[in-house]
Amino acid sequence: MNRIKPQRSPLTRGERIYNGMPARELGSEGWHKPWSGGNGGNCLEAMKLADGRVAVRQSTDPDGPALIYTSAEMTAFIQGAKAGEADFLLS
Repeated sequence: MNRIKPQRSPLTRGERIYNGMPARELGSEGWHKPWSGGNGGNCLEAMKLADGRVAVRQSTDPDGPALIYTSAEMTAFIQGAKAGEADFLLS
């Protein structure tokens, strides 16, 4: 499994990274498709930010909004998904 490495964003010092910001403002380098499958390339891309947060965007809309999650939020989501707490989304 590829680990997502922290990526330095092209933002200049003092610019705020926020939930829903245009993903293009985070740059084009460092995005990974950890959840890619046989769905024709429609998947999520994630980037670990220098401060430990994780940005997520839709691969088919790389200029669209980025959702920004804390490390704790991502940990809770992944652990919950592994425990079956998101299985209702598949039925």
